[in-house]
This record gives sequence, C-alpha cells and structure tokens, in this order.
Amino acid sequence: MNKTVRVALVALLCVGAAACSKKQEVKPQPAPEQAPVTAPVQTEHKYTPADLDTDACLRQRVVYFDFDKDEIKPEFQQILACHAKYLQDRPTAQIRLEGNADERGTREYNLGLGERRGNAVSSALQSNGGSASQLNVISYGKEKPVCREHNEDCWSKNRRVEIVYTAK
Repeated sequence: MNKTVRVALVALLCVGAAACSKKQEVKPQPAPEQAPVTAPVQTEHKYTPADLDTDACLRQRVVYFDFDKDEIKPEFQQILACHAKYLQDRPTAQIRLEGNADERGTREYNLGLGERRGNAVSSALQSNGGSASQLNVISYGKEKPVCREHNEDCWSKNRRVEIVYTAK
C-alpha cells in the first residue's frame, strides 16, 4: 500500500470514528399527563336527595382499585366529582366510605389497605369540594367480600370502596 492510500484510509477512519463518537442530542420526553380532576357537568343544577336514585353519576357508588394499590383510577374521578358536588349542595349529607380488599394478605394488612383506600376516596371528595365533617372512613379489609370465588375476576370486585349515604 502506498503512502497516499494509507493517509487517505487513516483520514477516512478518523472522520468515521469522529462521526460515530459524536453524541447525539437526546431530548427529554415529557412526563405523561395525569387525567385532570374534572368538575361535574351539571354546575348550575343543585342536587336533591331524589338525585341519588335518578342521576346516573350519583347512582355509581363503588370505586374499584388495582391489586395492592390505593390510588384512584382516572375513570372514577368524574363519579367522585359528582358526589363531592352533592356534598356541597347538601351540607347535612353524610357519607360512610367502606374500604375493602380481596382475600389475599393477612387480616391486619387488608384492614390497613381498606382504610388507605377509603382515605384516598375521602381526599378526592374533599379536593373536589366535599367537607371532611361529612365523611367517615371505615375498613372491612377482606371481611365483606361481594364475590367468594378464588380468581382474579372475583378478587377485582372485592378491591373497592363503597360510598354509603347515611344522611341525605
């Protein structure tokens, strides 16, 4: 190989190595947006006790949770906003939030998990305008299952907080 070819190869390798070693700019990905907590659609309408049985949003009184979690799923935000508005419209209304868990785990763990779930729903209701004095949290842990089979479909029905109106 003559000197000119060697110099050309070395130059080519250096340019290629420099191009390969050049750091590419990595743009940070934006954090995924969380679902915003939305206000109820009926802002002018003032809820009455009759709405508890007729309003589609207020009739939904169960919030379901993922396994071993106490975070509220985005699909339940609108329901909680409706119940919070009802509490705003009806200052004498009272709600009992009954936290539940599936059968897996110890009795003590599931009682704690049910309470954390109830407190999560309570916090969501308060952040949407409900009053803490209108809310009472109780945990049943795994003691009150709605389904007694031993499979995921059944367990998912037991991981819940039930919204029970004690005063309308």
